[in-house]
Amino acid sequence: MSFGLGVSPDQRAAEARVDEEMHGLVTQLTNQITFHMRERGITRADLAARMGVSPGRVSQILGGGENLTLRTLAALASALDARFDFELSSLKVDDAFTSRETAGTEAAANQHSFPRAEHHEKARRSGIPRRR
Repeated sequence: MSFGLGVSPDQRAAEARVDEEMHGLVTQLTNQITFHMRERGITRADLAARMGVSPGRVSQILGGGENLTLRTLAALASALDARFDFELSSLKVDDAFTSRETAGTEAAANQHSFPRAEHHEKARRSGIPRRR
């Protein structure tokens, strides 16, 4: 166990939350990539050839043990002839940064701000293939 000198308990808690979020993001991304590959019959060797990297490198990427860069994600998307869609959403409505008065207004605005992301999520859940 390491005792970080000069690091407050709040800073350690924030770092722990970041690490947890990072792990969740990597897991979600690698699961989505693996699912996409399985649906289309693409092997890790196929993906490696398309990306111009070794099969071992693809295993590292899909193993989830590393911080994926935007460049790596772009290379994956290009090799899979796909696109990543990202959505940032609040974990809770009444947090320290949102008042009750603005929460309703923001929620209403957000319903109309990203209809494409909502449409893609509904299509993904229903199994309907996306149109390009």
